[in-house]
Amino acid sequence: MKVAEKFYEFMSARTWQLTEDWYDSLDKSDSSGVYASTDPHVIQTLKRQNHEFHERFCVLFKDVGQDALSNFERWIEEIAKDNEHLSTPTHYILREFFRTQDQYLGILQEFVRQHGDEFPSGRIDDFRELIIKTFSIVISKFAEENYEYSQRRLEAQQEMIRELSSPVILLNKKTGVLPLIGDIDTGRARYILEHTLAECVDKNVEHLFIDLSGVIMVDTMVAQQLFQIIDSLSLIGVKSTISGIRPEIAQTAIQLGISFENISVTSTLERALNEQI
Repeated sequence: MKVAEKFYEFMSARTWQLTEDWYDSLDKSDSSGVYASTDPHVIQTLKRQNHEFHERFCVLFKDVGQDALSNFERWIEEIAKDNEHLSTPTHYILREFFRTQDQYLGILQEFVRQHGDEFPSGRIDDFRELIIKTFSIVISKFAEENYEYSQRRLEAQQEMIRELSSPVILLNKKTGVLPLIGDIDTGRARYILEHTLAECVDKNVEHLFIDLSGVIMVDTMVAQQLFQIIDSLSLIGVKSTISGIRPEIAQTAIQLGISFENISVTSTLERALNEQI
C-alpha cells in the first residue's frame, strides 16, 4: 500500500475522535462567540463543521495533488458567512485553526511512530509540508472571505441604522414628520436627502415637518445639504416646516447666506403641529 493511502486510512479512522478531542479542549471561558455557546444546536453544528473539515483534509492524501483551495472552498464559504462565526472575534477562530493544525501534526508523529520504518522519511516530510501549506491556504482564504462578509453585514446594519435614524413618520394621509437626532455628517446628510424625497413620494406626503431639536451641531457643508432638502421637497410639491433649529445651526445657515424668507419655521415641533391643526 502506498504511503499516502496508508496515511489517509490512518487519519480518516480518527476524524470524529479529532472533533471530540478538539471540542473537549476548547477554552469555553471566552466571553463571546461560537466557542462559548451552550446552545445544543450551535454545539452540534460546530462539531459538524469541524468534522467536515477533517473529512475534506483527509481527501488530500487519498487524491494527492488535487487543488487544496478548491477542496475547501465551499467549507470556507459556509464558515465565513455563518452568523455564529461572524459574531466570534477573528483571533479566536484563527487560534482554533492553529490548534487543529497541531492536532494534524500530532497525528503525523503518531503515524511515524507506528509506520515510519515502512516508508521513506522524505515522504513523511512531504506530508508535514502539505499539512502546513494547506492550513496556510485555508486560513488566508477564510480571513479574506470572513472580512468580505463582515463588511457586507456592517453595511447592511449601517443601512438599517440610517433608515431608523431618519424616518418619515405619517401623522395622517398627507402629513408627515422627520425627526432628526444626533450628529449629522456629510454622508448621513446625503442619505437623509435621498431617503426623505423617496419616502415622501412613496407615502404621498404633501406637508413634511422637519424637527432639528435633536441635532446639536453640524458643519457648514452639512447645514447647506440640510436646507437643500427644503428646496428639493418643494420641487416635488411637498411643503416643509422646520422646527427646533438651535442657535448654532441658525448662525451657520445665516453665514452660508441661506434665506428663511420662503421657509416655514417654528420654535418647536409641538407648536408647528398645533398651528397645522
